[in-house]
Amino acid sequence: MAKPAHFSTKDRILGAAEELFAQHGFAGTSLRQVTSQADVNIAAVNYHFGSKENLVNEVFRRRMDEMTGARLAQLERARNEHPGQLRPVLAAFVEPALALAQDRQSGGAFVRVIARAYAEKNDNLRKFLSDHYGHVLREFGKAIATCVPGLSKEELYWRLDFLAGSLTYAMADFGLIKRPAGVTETAHRAHAAHELIHFAEAGFRAAARSGSALPASIDSTQ
Repeated sequence: MAKPAHFSTKDRILGAAEELFAQHGFAGTSLRQVTSQADVNIAAVNYHFGSKENLVNEVFRRRMDEMTGARLAQLERARNEHPGQLRPVLAAFVEPALALAQDRQSGGAFVRVIARAYAEKNDNLRKFLSDHYGHVLREFGKAIATCVPGLSKEELYWRLDFLAGSLTYAMADFGLIKRPAGVTETAHRAHAAHELIHFAEAGFRAAARSGSALPASIDSTQ
């Protein structure tokens, strides 16, 4: 007989915090609520995380590390197997994120936490994400620039930022098009990825405008 899955104290705290942040937001969730839901004492939270701020960061880290690894691995394959082709690069950015969103056990609450991150102003979280995951967007920016060399750096970053926002929207499944009856979640997400990649490719290939005036930089939670 298979043994039940064992969750460490740290895992239980992270799972409880993720669910509560999704429901109530970061400011609206207390450590007392987290300890109650995780069935641990406050000393356990302090031991593993040290502060609520670090707990918030670690909730993001455990999901973002997984998604980042999948994205960069797929991006490397795209560069090696399809050099100069834009669509495989965009697929490497979109597909791992939608796969995470599809996994209701590990990703459902986290998608709502991402929405909270956009809705709530949290400078510490924004800095954490920029410091630890900004390189991912820069790596994709470089790969996309190789495929569409006519874009200025500012134009490329604007379009990448719009793609990130569209992807977050698709992950949350807020769109007008809902999963039809009889269509599996996997098939629905695959179709969403196909449509988003097609849309993004057209956006990146749109003619560059003249007279870009603002310096470009990357700082995004996505």
